[in-house]
Amino acid sequence: MKTFTPKEIVSELDKYIIGQKEAKRAVAIALRNRWRRQQVPPDLRDEIAPKNIIMIGPTGVGKTEISRRLAKLAQAPFIKVEASKFTEVGYVGRDVESIIRDLTDLAVKMAKDEERIKVQEKAQEMAEERLLDLLLPPVTSIATSVGPQQDPTRIMQERELQKGTREKLRTLFKGGKLDDRVVEIEITEQKLPMVEIFSTSGVEEMDMNIKDMFSNIFPKKTKRRNVKVPEAIKILNQEEAQRLIDMDKVVKQAVERVEQSGIVFIDEIDKIAGRESGHGPDVSREGVQRDLLPIVEGSTINTKYGMVKTDHILFIASGAFHVSKPSDLIPEFQGRFPIRVELRSLGKEDFIRILKEPENALTKQYAALMETEGIKLKFTEDAIAEISEMATIVNDRMENIGARRLHTIMERILDIISFDAPDMVATGEIKKIAIDAKYVRERLSDIIKDEDLSKYIL
Repeated sequence: MKTFTPKEIVSELDKYIIGQKEAKRAVAIALRNRWRRQQVPPDLRDEIAPKNIIMIGPTGVGKTEISRRLAKLAQAPFIKVEASKFTEVGYVGRDVESIIRDLTDLAVKMAKDEERIKVQEKAQEMAEERLLDLLLPPVTSIATSVGPQQDPTRIMQERELQKGTREKLRTLFKGGKLDDRVVEIEITEQKLPMVEIFSTSGVEEMDMNIKDMFSNIFPKKTKRRNVKVPEAIKILNQEEAQRLIDMDKVVKQAVERVEQSGIVFIDEIDKIAGRESGHGPDVSREGVQRDLLPIVEGSTINTKYGMVKTDHILFIASGAFHVSKPSDLIPEFQGRFPIRVELRSLGKEDFIRILKEPENALTKQYAALMETEGIKLKFTEDAIAEISEMATIVNDRMENIGARRLHTIMERILDIISFDAPDMVATGEIKKIAIDAKYVRERLSDIIKDEDLSKYIL
């Protein structure tokens, strides 16, 4: 896990997310506390619980993006789930323990990818030797046919000749001269029987990996394929890397990473915040809170990789809380989220900054997309101001979806250019396009005026 100071974390988040300083500070402190906890004496380390966070704010203001960028920054296992997708035990739907199972799966993949990079060089060398064996099979008869009638000098000459030929082939391969050569390789494949599992709580409830179980019972089969050298070296490389990776080590690292630095982002927490009278379609909402509580408080979850403790996983919950409020959550659940930050709605000035400043700004994205067609797309300052103004108007007039409104408006403005771009370049018609305020108004004026129509298009 990388270590950053809180200021460095906020600075990194500023590259992609505009505003919301309070939320950024909260997550920066929470991440830094992860590092601080690792520095304290072991006997006290286990007693320090993570300070979970609730983000309160309308959709499209950066709640999810802050959490996702934070996890990427920390190189930590991260999973985003929606609280409304889970149900209380006994109802049809996913159980909350599947969150930790999915998080562990992601951590194993992360650790495996990292390990693959470490063994890549050795795997490449081994794959190259296997490929040369396919191109020039070793003369095994030389080693086995030595007898009183054999001439040792001739045997040595044959070995030297083969060694020289092998090195010539190696040089040709590295120079790309063998790319059109076809070789026959043996690929391991395994066809597992179709198995139907009937379970009231879903497959994730089962504490065994069915696929792994059958892979040990049924023998592996091999299949021969004729492929060109570039594809062959790729397949051989993957096989060698797989052999070199120590999966026991990978799993151990992954479980430890989940337990010490995992981040779970629970969206739409307000959807399970209602208090029910015990009947109706939403009867399980409070039950979901009670099922989530042990995981957030700290419990041990059974996964296919072994037992995973959740005591030190950081939980970040978010919700708009338009209808309900955080105090509608059950008291025990509220108590496990001591930090609360409110994210403000976005206005015109925020939209202008969002379109210009971030490293992944929409204007930069569309310019890069059009450049692939040979068109240089430029947005003028007045066009950016006009787009921001219209996004603010539509958000005020209808449902406020925050910065997501910019995506809809940008698509509407550029749909003609996006559609005609290949033909424009092919005919030599145009290679530079400037989007100004006048063009923006022409594309959106009718929709903005017609309030009923804008509800469906924007």
